[in-house]
Amino acid sequence: MQPIISLQNVSKQYGDNTVLNNVDLEIFPGQIIGYIGPNGAGKSTTVKILTGVIQDYTGTVLLNGKDIREDILGLKQMIGYVPELAELYDLLTPNEYLHFVGALYHLPDAIIKERSTKILQSFGLFEHIDQRMDSFSKGMRQKVLLTAGILHNPSIVILDEPMSGLDANAVIVVKELMQVLKQEGKTIFYCSHMMDVVEKVSDRIVLIDKGSIIANDTIEVLREGSTHSLEKIFAQMTTSENLNETAGNIAQAMNDK
Repeated sequence: MQPIISLQNVSKQYGDNTVLNNVDLEIFPGQIIGYIGPNGAGKSTTVKILTGVIQDYTGTVLLNGKDIREDILGLKQMIGYVPELAELYDLLTPNEYLHFVGALYHLPDAIIKERSTKILQSFGLFEHIDQRMDSFSKGMRQKVLLTAGILHNPSIVILDEPMSGLDANAVIVVKELMQVLKQEGKTIFYCSHMMDVVEKVSDRIVLIDKGSIIANDTIEVLREGSTHSLEKIFAQMTTSENLNETAGNIAQAMNDK
């Protein structure tokens, strides 16, 4: 099977700072990939390269076998992206915003209306479809972003902390949605610091640190026969510090006179 996403020897620098260092990664259709790492590890840069935002990298990025540099706009049609920060056009309503997004993907008005209505109803947001979004909570805005990210029925869905601000019921819906999309053969590229969720939903976990991939396997293999949680594995592989001791030092500093 041909990988739907292929990064081949991909590197990116900002001045003297190497953010990605010869990254090789293959992802196949119908997989949920948990892409994790400490702050500054290179996760956001990877996402910006995959979505065509950053183009001045070295190496090759293929989507469905095609070089993303050769047809950025065409290949973007394959991708649905849900960013962490819900920055929307506040003076628009969800209805207006989603029609704008759908038009960018050349969707017919009738399809935009039908899909946005059904998705917002599922998220419990339909009664606010014609309300300006400047009064929306973070969770409400995140639901609009999620709707916009899947409106055009993409083959690849890139989720960057998609559950930020969502209530418990919406989190369950998003986790179940990932499984449904996987069963449909779609690929989910899931970036998050919520280790318990990543551990439960991911077929494969890719751990990046200091610009290099240091682990790429199932949670069962990463455990190596232990019962350690992904959170503990993450800590062991990305820091030499005693995190309990660090927490104690912070608490002690709060009491210093």
